[in-house]
Amino acid sequence: MSLLEDKTPSRTPLSKLGEFGLIQHISKNFELKNDTSSFGIGDDCAVIDVGQHFQLITTDMLIEGVHFDLTYTPLKHLGYKSVVVNLSDIYAMNGLPKQITVSIALSNRFPLEAVEELYEGIRLACVAYNVDLVGGDTTSSTSGLCLSITAIGEIAKDKIVYRSGAKEHDLIVVSGDLGSAYLGLQLLNREKQVFESNPQMQPDLQDKDYILQRQLKPEARKDIIDLFESKGIVPSSMIDISDGLSSELLHLCSSSRVGCVIYEEKLPIDFMAISTAEEFNISAATCALNGGEDYELLFTISQTHYDAIKDDPDLTIIGHITDKSHGSVLVTKDENHQPLTAQGWNALS
Repeated sequence: MSLLEDKTPSRTPLSKLGEFGLIQHISKNFELKNDTSSFGIGDDCAVIDVGQHFQLITTDMLIEGVHFDLTYTPLKHLGYKSVVVNLSDIYAMNGLPKQITVSIALSNRFPLEAVEELYEGIRLACVAYNVDLVGGDTTSSTSGLCLSITAIGEIAKDKIVYRSGAKEHDLIVVSGDLGSAYLGLQLLNREKQVFESNPQMQPDLQDKDYILQRQLKPEARKDIIDLFESKGIVPSSMIDISDGLSSELLHLCSSSRVGCVIYEEKLPIDFMAISTAEEFNISAATCALNGGEDYELLFTISQTHYDAIKDDPDLTIIGHITDKSHGSVLVTKDENHQPLTAQGWNALS
């Protein structure tokens, strides 16, 4: 070997793998060794067998400058949202959340009053969803604010729902509407830029309450879990929509080893989101497919449950599951068939 030969090890940028590629890469050599570890990495929650039922555990981290901007995010709203995004993962497995732990790292620019405001939002979420704060950690940060919340829930063993159970001919259903949270973020970022260029300008947020709420103070869909219970429905698969409908549906299809067909004309989009998309000269359907942070539930059910949900105004059938060989397809409004692509949020891009 020449002394001049470059011995620098190769470097693979994390953006090349993406968030889920990285998770798969670093977890592939970890085996579950305990009988109580029923399911590990690869779904919305880890699943622990505690005897009579399964315990569900999920963790999310929110980083200032990556997941939130304190220029326009009130600390109380941030505390509330940080809890909700974790509870949504519990609901995505048909479970009920019971406890949370909260860990924060913050710099000395945050006074006690700011921390109190943050925890008031956390408290309000605990009250709204009937969960208990049972622990956590606090430490210092040299830059900004970091929040890490772990949610713990439970589910009867015969009612747990994974991403991997979708079957050919199942109906694909979403709760609520899509794209509003993304458009709320675009609106906030636009007004921030206006303010930075001219601090005397007042933000133009009139008549935008709904899409701003969807971004700043989302809600997890406990009501859908209650609906399943009342109708006797156990979805065949489910996932929450945090990274965008297209990304989540592709995760679901990959886990279930199936394909899908969804229809652009069926996507549930609020009228305020449509008008705001027109303001920004972007497609409302693109926002619905790729925007993320909706925290709605995407699930599949057998066609035998069609009558039970067909008249529910908060549920929309957007397509159906196909054989894997057919791929994942979006049928546009002009009836073009195109491959469904994952263009939603990628934490490492």
